Amino acid sequence: MEQLKTIGRELAMGSQGGFGQSKEFLDLVKSIGEARSKAEEDRIVLHEIETLKRRISEPDIPKRKMKEYIIRLVYFEMLGHDASFGYIHAVKMTHDDTLLLKRTGYLAVTLFLNDDHDLIILIVNTIQKDLRSDNYLVVCAALNAVCRLINEETIPAVLPQVVDLLSHSKEAVRKKAIMALHRFYQKSPSSVSHLVSNFRKRLCDNDPGVMGATLCPLFDLITIEVHSYKDLVVSFVSILKQVAERRLPKSYDYHQMPAPFIQIRLLKILALLGSGDKQASENMYTVVGDILRKCDSSSNIGNAVLYECVCCVSSIYPNPKLLEVAADVISRFLKSDSHNLKYMGIDSLGRLIKMSPEIAEQHQLAVIDCLEDPDDTLKRKTFELLYKMTKSSNVEVIVDRMIDYMISINDNHYKTYIASRCVELAEQFAPSNHWFILTMNKVFEHAGDLVNVKVAHNLMRLIAEGFGEDDDAADSQLRSSAVESYLHIIGEPKLPSVFLQVICWVLGEYGTADGKYSASYITGKLCDVAEACSNDETVKAYAVTAIMKIYAFEIAAGRKVDMLHECQSLVEELSASHSTDLQQRAYELQAVICLDAHAVENIIPSDASCEDVEIDKNLSFLNSYVQQSLENGAQPYIPETGRSGMSDTINFRSQDQPEASMHGLRFEAYELPKPPVPSRMHTASLEPSTELVPVSEPAYSRDTHQVATVPSVSDAGSSELKLRLDGVQKKWGRPAYSSSAPSTSSSTSQNTVNGVTQVDAAGSVISKAHKTNDSRKPRVEISPEKQKLAASLFGGSSQTEKRPTTASHKVTKAGSHAAGKKSQAPKSAVVSNQVTVEKTIHQPPPDLLDLGEPAVPSATPSVDPFKQLEGLLDPTQVSSTANHGAVGATESPDIIALYGKTPASGHSSSAAISLPTNGDGVNFTAGLLDATISTTHAGTTLPTQSIKGLNAKDSLEKDALVRQMGVTPSSQNPNLFRDLLS
Repeated sequence: MEQLKTIGRELAMGSQGGFGQSKEFLDLVKSIGEARSKAEEDRIVLHEIETLKRRISEPDIPKRKMKEYIIRLVYFEMLGHDASFGYIHAVKMTHDDTLLLKRTGYLAVTLFLNDDHDLIILIVNTIQKDLRSDNYLVVCAALNAVCRLINEETIPAVLPQVVDLLSHSKEAVRKKAIMALHRFYQKSPSSVSHLVSNFRKRLCDNDPGVMGATLCPLFDLITIEVHSYKDLVVSFVSILKQVAERRLPKSYDYHQMPAPFIQIRLLKILALLGSGDKQASENMYTVVGDILRKCDSSSNIGNAVLYECVCCVSSIYPNPKLLEVAADVISRFLKSDSHNLKYMGIDSLGRLIKMSPEIAEQHQLAVIDCLEDPDDTLKRKTFELLYKMTKSSNVEVIVDRMIDYMISINDNHYKTYIASRCVELAEQFAPSNHWFILTMNKVFEHAGDLVNVKVAHNLMRLIAEGFGEDDDAADSQLRSSAVESYLHIIGEPKLPSVFLQVICWVLGEYGTADGKYSASYITGKLCDVAEACSNDETVKAYAVTAIMKIYAFEIAAGRKVDMLHECQSLVEELSASHSTDLQQRAYELQAVICLDAHAVENIIPSDASCEDVEIDKNLSFLNSYVQQSLENGAQPYIPETGRSGMSDTINFRSQDQPEASMHGLRFEAYELPKPPVPSRMHTASLEPSTELVPVSEPAYSRDTHQVATVPSVSDAGSSELKLRLDGVQKKWGRPAYSSSAPSTSSSTSQNTVNGVTQVDAAGSVISKAHKTNDSRKPRVEISPEKQKLAASLFGGSSQTEKRPTTASHKVTKAGSHAAGKKSQAPKSAVVSNQVTVEKTIHQPPPDLLDLGEPAVPSATPSVDPFKQLEGLLDPTQVSSTANHGAVGATESPDIIALYGKTPASGHSSSAAISLPTNGDGVNFTAGLLDATISTTHAGTTLPTQSIKGLNAKDSLEKDALVRQMGVTPSSQNPNLFRDLLS
């Protein structure tokens, strides 16, 4: 409201000589801004809308007046009122030849309409005409409308004009054309699949704004297909290095940071390209390390760039020194007083833990402070970090903290999330069976019915299969502790339904297994549960089945069964229940009690919940019955493949069934009956499927943090045409050429080393200043409780441990549960990741971040790695230098011949064009032109489902027809769009 008042006052002041609007409009804005209630504002707006409806329909309205009316409509739409009666007038204004009116019309249309509005078809022709205009302001206005209004159907109408504008002389037009192509790709990738190479070419544009706009579509393309853009790693590194060195004009600085948004986008792209690729990652180490050391952390945008650098370091192939620098940045984040920086520090720490688990131990007190912080979002992010660093030595403390937090919150969605994490950690790292049972009881008791049903089923399966590896004593102890704990809490009020189901199942299976509790005691408790949950049929069904198991085990053991009065009353009540399921269970209980011990033992064997259920698919147990029926004169069964004479009947039935399912009347005339033609019909598809489809037991979803292994790009394409990178003039900085002359090579290397030494010196001074500032702060005493909590959270070995007798290491008692076990893939992935990091530490690759004193030069001179990364030396020149053993043996390339003007008959090249800016110039990239597009259409075949048989009703009807008549009844391959650029 205050902002509207301010706008009203400014517009009122502008009426003296200003904004070109009438005093009536300025008074309207002022009155709306000074409205004291929403009702008063609505009254003013509705009155003005009625006035506009009358005025805007008058003939011969002056253009200036119509422009003001359209602006009023925009104002009303922004306030939330309907101004659809004036949309057509805004569309008409886009046809005007006056620049001001045309731009006003385009502005109003983009705000009024969406891409599927009926009026879009009326402005397509206008957009086509304006895209060919000589006035670049008109072209820019049309491109803005293209990005907002052109839908998938109208893309082909304007696509050729947009592509032509990529080579426009004005950088603003080229930038908006790139944005329009990006929008086309987002709406319909197939329509611009043949134009993806234009993004590569525009990456070489002389204007930094066009280059920055090109990074957005390239990021989307690289996200989908990484391998096709591996050749751009050197180019992206070169651009990032020039941006970080402030080669761009001052207009791209934001809070004294050089083009930070371009840096962030480049770091995201490098993180994708370097993931699991050692060769590509080595090219990034130097520039990422320089940004981490030199970036200003006094502003929010500087911290954003540092955070993106840490994310990049955690994604590319690990480097020990980069990890150390990233850990220092995280330490500054965690020590900050800002909650936002602490949140970034916790998130960054969670990313680096998968590469270097010991990093978390260096910041244990900071993590505990975040865990006790009143900021709820920071606390939740800290719990995610603790989840990633859980091991067998600290699982008790972490899970207890999670459960306490789960009890204190009211957000059901996040409470469900925390409960699933607690269950998962308890299953994997439980130190003892008793602790596991107690933890699960807490989770079920406090999370209630929010706990997933799969958790309950998995808990029952774990208790049935046991934790021990062929250790019956440990399994018995687990079941006994579960029974004791459930009998202790079974009397508590308001237990969740899922938990009661688990309790009934466990008591029915193992309530009397150890002989500690009698059958009467257990059945009495189960009757109490069924009586307390009179409205929950599922719990009553579990309770009745558990009672039946208890009595069956007693009968099988040869003991006399005396049914309690409560049980008899429950059975009588359920026998007359409206639920057929409860009725059946009650009758089965009565029938089982009347059987002898041998029959009961065969029907309900003891501790057989994990046994395989064998299914006779051939129904061989009916062979004797079938043979006896044949001897008594029954007709033999005729297979469907051997029947004939009922094809017409089957065809009639197959046509009639869909009509019956439609539940509608048909009004067309019936067809004339055709004479029956005996034919044989292959109806293999109608045979009921006798094969069993194995259904894997559901497991919980768990985030596995693995380092993706991406195969490195082969050197097969090294013979392709590439631009040479030496001798290229910078585009925005001072003119500087690199030469490989022998007289300057040694001096250049020495200058580089000296420059790095100076950087190290500056860095050491800064670090000393930080230490001085830290030393001035008063020392805070750490409480013994916090020290104890830190020791319990971060104590023990740094590597992830799992207890050998967990759910993931159980030995199945039957083969059918092999598919339901937890997979060992995450653990193996973590182990392999640790091995990779250890190999990297013990045998580090040639590290480009070692900024110490230079080693003693050997007999064979080496190439400066900074020049090689920046792209100033050609790879062939590097190899030839290494082979000949002398830098002076390499001749300087002909720069004029390589980077001169392109002849008319040759290929186009835009990377060598330089645009001086106040005498300075910078080269973005090289090797980006003449990219050959190779689009691969990969075909995928949809999986076929197993054919199901007829149901029982259809089978009975068909058999009846057979007996009466004595005759026989009778992928799409989508193209996956891939933008593969060589």
